[in-house]
Amino acid sequence: MTLPKNRICLWYEGTAEEAALFYASVFPDTAVTAVQRSPSDYPDGKEGDVLVVEFTVMGIACIGLNGGPTFPQSEAFSFQIATEDQAETDRYWDAIVGNGGQESQCGWCKDKWGLSWQITPRALSEAMSDPDRDAARRAMEAMMTMRKIDIATIEAARKGVAG
Repeated sequence: MTLPKNRICLWYEGTAEEAALFYASVFPDTAVTAVQRSPSDYPDGKEGDVLVVEFTVMGIACIGLNGGPTFPQSEAFSFQIATEDQAETDRYWDAIVGNGGQESQCGWCKDKWGLSWQITPRALSEAMSDPDRDAARRAMEAMMTMRKIDIATIEAARKGVAG
């Protein structure tokens, strides 16, 4: 297998393999492709510990580096997952939040490793880019009140129907 020239490197505190296996259990086209163990002791681990995990998330190549507590995850990076319907939105959201994660706002949540996810229904993206600026505004205002996105509420707001 040829390594891609560019991969996303995500920093974990000893839990890269656990995180990658979880992502593979939740998202399609996601897999752990390699696990590399450290050939010697290092500041946050010992020889033989999992150091690097290579995986994909919905086809995007990633590396999970067990680098220790120095650099925690932040909202400055997130995966944005486009969903087709409410059932898919609920499934991903509930998997992340229900596995020790936490809700945020406007379709954002964090997994238990601190990585941010945007679970974004295509209906929301379409509503926000509606050429009718009033419809787009109403959809955005509705989204701003949500944690997990409710597509029916977004669509009603877009149409100007009071919820």
